[in-house]
Amino acid sequence: MRLSPAIVIGALALAACGQRAAAPKPAETAPVEVKAPEAVAPTVLTEADLRRVCRAGLAAVHGQQPLAIDVDGVEGGVVHASWRAPVDGGRMRADCRVQNDLVEWKPLDLPDETLVRWMNQPGDPVIRYVIKGAAITITQTLPDGTTEQADLAVPAEEEAR
Repeated sequence: MRLSPAIVIGALALAACGQRAAAPKPAETAPVEVKAPEAVAPTVLTEADLRRVCRAGLAAVHGQQPLAIDVDGVEGGVVHASWRAPVDGGRMRADCRVQNDLVEWKPLDLPDETLVRWMNQPGDPVIRYVIKGAAITITQTLPDGTTEQADLAVPAEEEAR
């Protein structure tokens, strides 16, 4: 008989777990915030926009101004780019491609060939873009979850270099 009160209390506790919360009264509901639609990354880029996005993405990753990144060519959806190395004045080179709203890049001419790979593996920063007219917003999500965002002006008329 000593266990009877414990069983009853346990049964009541379990029964209370399944109860639904009362629906909020109309005065308790929070107002719905209506936001203007944000610009989104197009699913298919023109070659000019591909060049702009890669220029902006590489500039953000490497701490350069977008116009410092030279687009050396585009082949099969891959942009070949280069820029002046900040330390020794040589040239740094990278390839860039875009998959949906992701910017993927691959460093070139590195002394360690194992580092010449697309930067799209776990542990690499994730780089996303959004085109807003002449500006491109680049958001880098680092492996630790922190983000860095840059709004870069890359006008289309600058592509005729």
